[in-house]
Amino acid sequence: MADYLTDLFGLQGKVAALTGAGGFLLSEMSRGLSKAGVRVALLDKNREAVEKVRQEIESEGGQAMVFDVDVTQKGDFQKALEAILGEFGALDFAVFGSNLNASTPFLDIPSEEWDAILDVQLKGTMFGLQVFGGHMLSQGKGSMVTISSASAGPPLSRAFTYSVAKAGVKNLTHNVAREWATKGVRVNALRPGFFPTEWSKTHFIDKDREKAILGHTAMHRYGEPKELLGAVLWLFSDAASFVTGAEIAVDGGFSAMTI
Repeated sequence: MADYLTDLFGLQGKVAALTGAGGFLLSEMSRGLSKAGVRVALLDKNREAVEKVRQEIESEGGQAMVFDVDVTQKGDFQKALEAILGEFGALDFAVFGSNLNASTPFLDIPSEEWDAILDVQLKGTMFGLQVFGGHMLSQGKGSMVTISSASAGPPLSRAFTYSVAKAGVKNLTHNVAREWATKGVRVNALRPGFFPTEWSKTHFIDKDREKAILGHTAMHRYGEPKELLGAVLWLFSDAASFVTGAEIAVDGGFSAMTI
């Protein structure tokens, strides 16, 4: 039985790159992938945050490298790919999780804020798919996960630009997955429900909004970052070999609720 599960789900020795790896959700994914035997490339502009993640991974016997990446610059992805191949000799998986949001009322959204959020969320995903996906196409195999959102549609209030960006990420995921479906490269989206950070609790979630969120979540609680790991490990494994272009909801039943 152990051999069967290892053959089906085993990721030992594989290599994954994660953008936004110093963040709330992606740092947990990085640690979880490492515990599954994956060598991880931690890509982020916040060097202090990713260095902490790297130290945690290496303290538990994992292998990790850190590389500074501005996801709005395609050249940074190209440099990161060269570094990953130089350090680990391969790239099998990628997660695109760099994040930026704002709670500005719609009529007050400045163009600079609009552009910044779309650049990080949507352009950052596009460049990652182009560069890392291009490499995977050249080797005829690979699996990538984008980060959609409960806001991808229908949109959540108070997150106007973010919702537009996440709708674009979802659409892009479907589009690219269709194009590459016969070429050995799978692309899927993870759709987290509510996994609030301290920032979102401050800027988005007051008591009334929390009541509305939990009332619309079938499990009546927030998610914990570790609860995203199973979906990511599965999507990267051979157990998901026929899964591409999917949006996998991990939301405690949020998307199943109406009234």
